[in-house]
Amino acid sequence: MIQLDSASFLIEIFLLLLCVAAIWFYGYAIYSSVTFFNRPHLVNPDFHPPITILKPVCGLDRDAYNNFASFCRQDYPEYQIIFSVRDSGDAAVSVVQQIISDFPELDIQLVVSDRIIGTNLKVSNLANAVTQAKHEILVIADSDIRVGTDYLQRIIQPLCDRQVGVVTCLYRSSSSGWVSTLEAIGTATDFHAGVLVSNQLAGIQFAFGSTIVIRKSVLEEIGGFLAIADYLADDFQLGNQPAQLGYQVILSDYVVEHVLGTSNLVESIHRQIRWTRCVRVSRIWGYIGLIFTYGTFTSLLFLLVTRGSLLGWAVFSITWIMRGAMGWIVGVRYLNDPVAKKYIWLIFLRDLISFVSWCYGFVGSTIEWRGQQFKLVKGGKLVPVKSRI
Repeated sequence: MIQLDSASFLIEIFLLLLCVAAIWFYGYAIYSSVTFFNRPHLVNPDFHPPITILKPVCGLDRDAYNNFASFCRQDYPEYQIIFSVRDSGDAAVSVVQQIISDFPELDIQLVVSDRIIGTNLKVSNLANAVTQAKHEILVIADSDIRVGTDYLQRIIQPLCDRQVGVVTCLYRSSSSGWVSTLEAIGTATDFHAGVLVSNQLAGIQFAFGSTIVIRKSVLEEIGGFLAIADYLADDFQLGNQPAQLGYQVILSDYVVEHVLGTSNLVESIHRQIRWTRCVRVSRIWGYIGLIFTYGTFTSLLFLLVTRGSLLGWAVFSITWIMRGAMGWIVGVRYLNDPVAKKYIWLIFLRDLISFVSWCYGFVGSTIEWRGQQFKLVKGGKLVPVKSRI
């Protein structure tokens, strides 16, 4: 009985510490977001080097024409856009051709090439596109991203400093369906909160596919696109590898739009598995450390373990209030995320689902991506799994 009581006490202490850590994280995320978004937004109107935008395309995203067209309406003096696709029969080709026809005054090209340099076909698309790039500054943005007319002028500003090698952006999502809504809620109120905490503590050493600004010379220093051609998280590598060479990675104050397509539950589960397993094999200690951010689950467990004690209810209430406050301040107040505005109450359900995904991410190393099976090895590299006959 004494041993049982002792074990129970230790479990309660452990859960209490996890709850306290989560409360600290939520509070620091609020502080980080306030600090980040209240910085002065300085724009040098005389700094506008020519830019090449690389748009890798595979299939047709929701509202693809308007997504592409937003990059063609930039209030910027000189820029080039290169769309790249592997197959001339891809559904996106006709949309790109319409874009080229509708914006004849712009330098827009479509590169169609099935040349493959690694297991990540998106990176092969980028490698095929960059051969036609005319300018030193490259901007890479996923095909489901939409931007305002001041996008290029804003994101280019950090490159005034030659020590800056990469610039990246946060994003707000528009969803279609309940599955993508849950994903968007997690991104706006949890994922971006973690990014802002990392940025405040020590700066970031990674980038997002929403936007990556990189000098061609920096890309060449890391070995070009070939250096990241076998990684699942190519966007992470495009930020991390330059950072390892001593370049700064800057989080821009510009927030782009992410147009999520309709998704079913199976597709969402596969995406979550890809993400969790990729993070685990790439940064195991960082992955384990996520346990300190799951206050929604640990406070609920603490309440149950303490059998609804006064302390249990106090910790549970404070944790959930702080979690709600963080979600609202980061997702609604500063990111102005339309999904977070409408469905902020879903964050607690999303947290519990995320915790289950995190636990599941500790097992297995195979993923399914674009209909093919891969094995994730150290660093997040992709190795094709040969089908058994």
